[in-house]
Amino acid sequence: MHTIFSDGSVAPNIRVTEAKKDHVDVIATTEHLEYQSWKDDIPNPDRNRSFQIATDFAKNTEVMVINGSEITRSMPPGHANAIFVKDANKLLIDDPMKVFKEARRQDAFIFWNHPHWISQSPDAEIPLDTMHINLMEQGLLEGIEVVNDTTYSDEGLQLALDHNLTILGTSDIHGIVDWQYKIPFGGHRPVTLVFAIEKTPSSLKHALRKGRTVVWYQDNLIGRHENLVPLINACLSSKDAVYIKNSTVVNVKLTNNADAPYTLRNISRYNFYTDVDVFTINPHGEKILDIKIGEKKRKFTMQFEVLNALTAPATHPVITILIKPKF
Repeated sequence: MHTIFSDGSVAPNIRVTEAKKDHVDVIATTEHLEYQSWKDDIPNPDRNRSFQIATDFAKNTEVMVINGSEITRSMPPGHANAIFVKDANKLLIDDPMKVFKEARRQDAFIFWNHPHWISQSPDAEIPLDTMHINLMEQGLLEGIEVVNDTTYSDEGLQLALDHNLTILGTSDIHGIVDWQYKIPFGGHRPVTLVFAIEKTPSSLKHALRKGRTVVWYQDNLIGRHENLVPLINACLSSKDAVYIKNSTVVNVKLTNNADAPYTLRNISRYNFYTDVDVFTINPHGEKILDIKIGEKKRKFTMQFEVLNALTAPATHPVITILIKPKF
């Protein structure tokens, strides 16, 4: 995200206030190192200043602030974020490889920003270069944005899977979050869900390096199978299953305890009495299904393809839900 300390439109304290309002646990102040559009009005000799202000303002809140910097270069390598930096001023180096190496020396987590950005790739494809391969091989590029602001890249997702990069999605917000993502009207900013053991910088960094992430974007979930399926299973469950009187049709509620909706397509051996094969369970909502199973059983399973989730380009995960009806 960006503030008036690079090319954003708001002060760092506003970023903290927005995060608190949206129940975002962690934010990273990733001001451009090289591009300071307000420098004539707001001189910024200390590249850590945005982080310092945000950190001070976040005291006594639940928002954790991480120090970061955006390395802003032409392609290759393009733009990259280094987060968990100790001193952003030491990243002001002309040679791009030396910048990445200095960030790594500070034990920063470094990822490729908007690799499909039209301004640096007019066809919106990813211009993968030998420089990027070298950065990956040296451990200087550890993640990649498959989502940036209002854009998504199938190619970026495949690149993450092929090169074992952490899957990331960010708002890259420059203006006001509510305006950009229409949050007052039910929208949400893109975020990366990080499966960390505890809410500390070290635990967060460890989880990022292990690739334990899922991206939430426009009510879609994007991540590796081993991260995404357990998340979905933790959100969806069945309850109150009973046989409709004098029938072998089971009436059951599927519940969703997540902030995201789930769109499911039935791929089970059983079909429905009152619904078609595709339906959506709203956030913190439920869906009542009447399932035709042909004979009375004490338990059976239903399989669903989760259409608003991706584990690879055009690949949707399949989940299994156990149904145990009462006789």
